Amino acid sequence: MFEDRSQKRIFYSKPMSVSSAVAALMEPAIIVLTYLIVASLLDEPMARADKTLCLLAFLISFPGTDRYKDGLLTAGVDIVVTWMQMIGMLLLIALGTSSLYLFETDVLLWWALATPVAQFTATALGRQLLLWFESQPQNRRSAVIVGAGPLGVKLNNALQSGLDRVAVLGYFDDRADDRVHADALALRGGSLKDLAPFIRREGVHEVYITLPLGTQPRIVSLLEELQGTTASIFFVPDVFGISIIQGRLQDLNGVPVVGICETPFTGFNLVRKRISDIVLATLILVLISPVMLAVAIGIKLSSPGPVIFRQRRNGLDGEEIQVFKFRSMRVTDDGAVVKQATKGDPRVTPFGAFIRRTSLDELPQFINVLQGRMSIVGPRPHAVAHNEQYRQMIKAYMVRHKVRPGITGWAQVNGYRGETDTVEKMQARVEYDLEYLRNWSLALDLQIIARTVKLVLFDRHAY
Repeated sequence: MFEDRSQKRIFYSKPMSVSSAVAALMEPAIIVLTYLIVASLLDEPMARADKTLCLLAFLISFPGTDRYKDGLLTAGVDIVVTWMQMIGMLLLIALGTSSLYLFETDVLLWWALATPVAQFTATALGRQLLLWFESQPQNRRSAVIVGAGPLGVKLNNALQSGLDRVAVLGYFDDRADDRVHADALALRGGSLKDLAPFIRREGVHEVYITLPLGTQPRIVSLLEELQGTTASIFFVPDVFGISIIQGRLQDLNGVPVVGICETPFTGFNLVRKRISDIVLATLILVLISPVMLAVAIGIKLSSPGPVIFRQRRNGLDGEEIQVFKFRSMRVTDDGAVVKQATKGDPRVTPFGAFIRRTSLDELPQFINVLQGRMSIVGPRPHAVAHNEQYRQMIKAYMVRHKVRPGITGWAQVNGYRGETDTVEKMQARVEYDLEYLRNWSLALDLQIIARTVKLVLFDRHAY
């Protein structure tokens, strides 16, 4: 059911692509050009302050991702988020220098609205241009794969996906046909001794070696033969038997290091995730404050005890945190053994059943988000007692703690919300959590939030 999910998204550090370089140059130009066009259309002269703003915007603008190769939805979300962050930065500079009065308000407003539209249009056009360029036969790179096993077939599928497709001319392997992968037979090019002549004859650009490390002497011998060709050579380590999270090849002061399990929230991604959490959590808390007050009154009137229930959970890197919830039960288990709530659970009060069914009991966790203990979207935190139980039973269970736990998550919007009364259900939830870590993007976060709202409004199976 989940065996191929670990292959979905693997990143490798590499030199900036042509599309990335174009984006890095074009985005600052689009920002400045949009300002000039807006000022011209509104018949406003370019004063010294306007020129200074354009120069500052040009210097601090930067693309968030390789947008020409991303999907349009992902690119659009990235454009809006990055632009909002830049506007916020410029606004802080203006307030700090008391220079906001130097600019025309209508110019700034139209510039703020028109720039992301111009960037998205340029991205969509650039994507179509790149698709056309890559579709030309003379621009397609050719490659061969050494090793006709499952890893070689997976690599072939990866080379055929995305915008920068590679033409795979064949597989080369010393094994007999009955020992290679069935999907590789049609492209069988010969044995390893046939590889170097084939590369020279066909002008192959790239060679991907997928042989296991146990065949190291053969690999060394093969590399010596390939040094007489002009092909670029890549070694693909067979690490797919384990759960890969944000796998990437890095350079550690001249030493190549293969990352197997890493959080997606490093560098600028960490900043983007945290800023989006703070902004969204603040807005949501302002909007739901009357609802939270009403729920608090309902809890006080319906049963004795505190309004807020604090439960120990494991957060980022497994650190123990306290998570807030509106109390929905007559008792609050938080010891070495914690029993999950079940359908018709006698511990749940009538009012508690209502707030659990509508997920209103989770609202105080937006405070946890502002505290930095949680994120709006991420793996749901489990009780510490449950973690101690399941970490010994489910492979890679604790990997889900490489990010802040979330109020909602990929598992919850895919049917694994509420009680997990079997190990199989918990394993399925963990698989979805790991899939989220492999494929994280702001667009995915927004999709999960939207699907969560739909579930809360229309799901009648929660308890």
